[in-house]
Amino acid sequence: MTSPGFSRTRTAAPEPAASAGLAHSHGFLPSRRPASVLSNRELAPGIFCLTISDPYIAANARAGQFANLYTHDSQRLFPRPFGIGYVEGEAVSFIFAVRGEGTRQLSSLSEGESVFVLGPLGTPFPLEEGRSCLLVGGGLGVPPLIKAAQDINHLSGSQAVALFGYRDIHFADAIMGKYTKNVYSIDDADGNVLTLLDRYHQVQGQVQNQAQILACGPEVMMRAVAHWGAEHSVPVRLSLEERMGCGYGSCFSCVTPTVAGYKKVCLDGPSFTADYLGWE
Repeated sequence: MTSPGFSRTRTAAPEPAASAGLAHSHGFLPSRRPASVLSNRELAPGIFCLTISDPYIAANARAGQFANLYTHDSQRLFPRPFGIGYVEGEAVSFIFAVRGEGTRQLSSLSEGESVFVLGPLGTPFPLEEGRSCLLVGGGLGVPPLIKAAQDINHLSGSQAVALFGYRDIHFADAIMGKYTKNVYSIDDADGNVLTLLDRYHQVQGQVQNQAQILACGPEVMMRAVAHWGAEHSVPVRLSLEERMGCGYGSCFSCVTPTVAGYKKVCLDGPSFTADYLGWE
């Protein structure tokens, strides 16, 4: 029986061919499978960019989705959910910080080794032709926004403007610069993403008509961005960074309150509008 206030759980099904497009995100759960590590480089102290070869994720992933990566430690049952950073051919890259033993093990993977992966998972950002986006990211909330900029490049009449806040090292600017020429960043010494939003608003006079904000980062930052959007009549969509267990809706470990009751971040999200979360 489905618990009140929760969406139903997707059931596992045979993995469809990559040509099946995104059908699996609406009823199919692709199988867990091994992927070859292409590279694993340290972008800044404790922050890594892991690139794997996975034709299925590469063909089907959309901005805002994530994938589960599994360590080789049999005692660690739960995977690590990483936002899909960017895709080049069949290569899929994830940017993550070492925060525990699981991520430490993933950071030690070398070229030629394998890692088990499940994805893409989650509900993607709704990107539309003719609608530009302000991509507002803080710290490790930046990676999903890189994929957003990459996807926006393929939409007619759409433009991506990246506004990033860092603690110190601007580790993702060069990567984002491949997908949009409009990259502005700041670190804690000079301000935060609200500083960038205010500056952008002052220079532009107003945020472009029909534009939306896509934001990902610490909750306090995203709440502030949601308030900024409400004050300036700009719709805001937020990608939540909740701790997850299974990653596909079975364990109820990542529920979050919304105006429509509790929802699962891994299945109903991770992206939600600010008003749906009641954060405006």
